[in-house]
Amino acid sequence: MKHVIFIAIIIAFAVKLNAQVTQQKPVWAVISVPQMKCWECKERLTKFLIKETGPNDEAAILQFTINLFNATVRIQYIPDRTTLDYIRTEIANAGYDADSIKATEDSYKVLPPACKRKDEGGGPQKGKPCNVPTDQRR
Repeated sequence: MKHVIFIAIIIAFAVKLNAQVTQQKPVWAVISVPQMKCWECKERLTKFLIKETGPNDEAAILQFTINLFNATVRIQYIPDRTTLDYIRTEIANAGYDADSIKATEDSYKVLPPACKRKDEGGGPQKGKPCNVPTDQRR
């Protein structure tokens, strides 16, 4: 009986030690998304990031905030489940430039005109304010 209790204690200790070693603390990062200037862009990116997982289909993004005026995404993720480069690539797959990674051609093409790059005619359109949600426009 003593051997069984001793083995159970060793197993419990090993599991706890392994859990402490493999779990990293969540990390915050800021990603620049220069063409994100309107509520439609924000809604599209929010829907995309909510369902996004890491490369192993594990929940990797804990929370994020999108700042339209600075065109940035402040994101909290778990480093042992995903990397910042992976998140940038996924944002590019949604059609948006993320830091130095350009948006993929196919996903960029389907963005509305206001969400395109400024040098390609994107951004705020005359008479259509981008920083006001569509349900609050008059």
